[in-house]
Amino acid sequence: MMGPRERVMMRLGIIGGTGLVSMNLDERFGEVGIRVVRKDSISVSTPYGSVPLTCISLDDQGVEKELIFLQRHHNESGHGCPPHQINHRANMMAMNDAQIDGIMAVCSVGSLDVSFPPGKVALAEQYIDFTGVESTFHDDESVFTSVTEPFDLSMNEQLDTALRESQGFDAGEKMGYTYWLSQGPQFETRAEVDAIGLLGGHMVGMTMPREAKLARELDLPYSAVCISSNWAAGREPGDETKALDHEEVSAQANDRLEPIWACLVSLLS
Repeated sequence: MMGPRERVMMRLGIIGGTGLVSMNLDERFGEVGIRVVRKDSISVSTPYGSVPLTCISLDDQGVEKELIFLQRHHNESGHGCPPHQINHRANMMAMNDAQIDGIMAVCSVGSLDVSFPPGKVALAEQYIDFTGVESTFHDDESVFTSVTEPFDLSMNEQLDTALRESQGFDAGEKMGYTYWLSQGPQFETRAEVDAIGLLGGHMVGMTMPREAKLARELDLPYSAVCISSNWAAGREPGDETKALDHEEVSAQANDRLEPIWACLVSLLS
């Protein structure tokens, strides 16, 4: 039985990046009685540019449901468009036009927090964006959107349960963290990471808050599931000078997808 705030997504949007490069669901969903009926790759035109989407039709024990998957880098390898060049307005408008019920974004992050070691999957509950780069649909008029709670609280509550159960965490495990937006495409210096920690950042990445802002302007429920793929610069135990490598980060993120599938199943069924 669903809790009082839980809801089932009939059309769920999924955004992946380095931490989720493709959607190979047949075997994963078959274990819980969800069958992939059809998968179509389409290109959606928006006023901001075209966006490739994968539309996946599902049969959940006789009930039709849809997954709309967007690879934010527009490349199945996760090494396509660099983070500072992503057309977030086109991406989010394409998702909005797909008439989805909500978005679950999957993000690979570097961790500053000892309670968020590489391999753990958790949630963003706040973000900090001091990049000075705007992310809005309102260039020609003054529209001030509240982002006091930037992520959908109902979705986060539901995902929190799924992540705890799938990873064997008890009620005392910390599951909500603050995402620090870095401009990129370079990784951070040790000094920058130290400053980020002092200012309240628990994890660092280069994309997600831009999506969250646009989702809030579109009134789209949005949650971010974050895979700790590596220690942030200078935080590697025993080797504070260890260099960060994108290929290594991507490989670690895509080895930790079981909790992601649990989240999808929770939202869908």
